[in-house]
Amino acid sequence: MRKISGRLIVAVCGVLFLVGCSTAKKSKVLQSNTSVITPSVIVENSAPKLDTLNKTPAVVEQAKVAPPLAGANQTPEQIAWNMFLQGTSKQYDYASAMHYDVRKPSFVMIHHSSQANLAQTIRTFQLPHTKVSSHYVIGRDGRVVQMLNDYLRGWHAGRGKWGSITDMNSVSIGIELDNNGKEPFPDAQINSLLVLLDTLKTKYSIPQKNFIGHADFAPGRKDDPNVFFPWQLLAERGFGIWYNPNYLVAPPMNFNPIDALKLMGYDMTNQEAAIKSFKRKYIKSDLTGILTEKDKAVLYDLYRKYY
Repeated sequence: MRKISGRLIVAVCGVLFLVGCSTAKKSKVLQSNTSVITPSVIVENSAPKLDTLNKTPAVVEQAKVAPPLAGANQTPEQIAWNMFLQGTSKQYDYASAMHYDVRKPSFVMIHHSSQANLAQTIRTFQLPHTKVSSHYVIGRDGRVVQMLNDYLRGWHAGRGKWGSITDMNSVSIGIELDNNGKEPFPDAQINSLLVLLDTLKTKYSIPQKNFIGHADFAPGRKDDPNVFFPWQLLAERGFGIWYNPNYLVAPPMNFNPIDALKLMGYDMTNQEAAIKSFKRKYIKSDLTGILTEKDKAVLYDLYRKYY
């Protein structure tokens, strides 16, 4: 196999980085009498890369020996690792491909915890019966605790819709802020959040419009983060969107605010709930389900700037 591969690279491809050759050439090689791939050799001499989840040696060893049905006796890391191992079918030969992805986040969703303190929130995410989790938790003092690998699917968004997305858990990173839902967010907490958001945005190329709150995704069911959350500050740093209060103008007669809300991503099945979520985020002082002239001007400004 190695000699044949070598001749293909030199004689057909010409240079090392030209790994693709014509279809006709490939077919001719594969149809020759020479055995190009011996599956048994491949299986013996190569193995799946088992470091996809970037585990420490201790976690890897624990996961390998953990029984698949141990359930609550396993850590979330062990459960995820066993699921990964079970994805390889042992009854077949294995030849590892080099082009693939694991779940890559494209959204960030921000929550307030509605809990008493950081420790309680962490504990909630570690109890089997709660069925809820988040990737990061940030304390009032700015302490950041990561609870899930970014590439793992957390259980933080639940039922809802944003644009055409109904399974937000599969495409997002969840961040919980230690906050009871009725209080401002300390500077230390927001500063740590900004650093984390900058890291995530850079690492995963997350678009500015894809930083949203739980209430955006689930209007009427969720109200987090609360009205004290500084969305304007985040938007100024490139995380989420905000309007320009100094240049608000009345929208033209043909402007449809309901269509604009839908374009932003809001699920308009329950229009009143969607309007309340919009106003909780951008207006803050008026949380009714009716759009005022000022609300429409704010919505129109957002529409002009970002859509």
